[in-house]
Amino acid sequence: MPLHVPPAPAPALRTVVTALGSPTAVREARTPSLLHAQGPATAEVPLPVHVLDRLTPAGASATRLAGWRFLIRCGERAVAAADTVLTPDGWAFQRFFEGPYIASTERALRQAESMQQPYQPRLLSVPGLYMLTLWLHGDPTADGATGHPAATDLLVPLAPAPPGIAAHRPHRVAELLPVLTHRVTPSPLLGSPA
Repeated sequence: MPLHVPPAPAPALRTVVTALGSPTAVREARTPSLLHAQGPATAEVPLPVHVLDRLTPAGASATRLAGWRFLIRCGERAVAAADTVLTPDGWAFQRFFEGPYIASTERALRQAESMQQPYQPRLLSVPGLYMLTLWLHGDPTADGATGHPAATDLLVPLAPAPPGIAAHRPHRVAELLPVLTHRVTPSPLLGSPA
């Protein structure tokens, strides 16, 4: 079943396209694969980036939209990514970067395309665990910039994943959030009042 990639705000895409066309922006990014890319680079696969700010003992979460990430393709593969953020003046290009999450995101997206149910892909960051997941939202027509993970949505941890959590293994939100809550919640010190 194909993924239903949500449309990014047009101004966010424009800022990335402008940065890609700027030799200064590309050079200052110090992204070797983008600097040495052969052929034109294009911004593709816009993914809203949500941040899981808070996990409660009940597992409920609060998320917020942090920006949009675009995979930067050159030829057949993504060589980098570009992040945009919303500022008081509108959408702004933030940075180009590369690293293991680029290939891991591509792999997770290919994996998700082979699933039977249609999903809307998003990214969900869990800063407390230094973890990034591909969030497969069950409502493919939803506004990608809003909402929070539903119990039946899938989370696919991207590599590198925290110890004990398998990368690229899809988990229902209802199954993974309690595990994440336990890991983020500090345990009381011995001898301290509970």
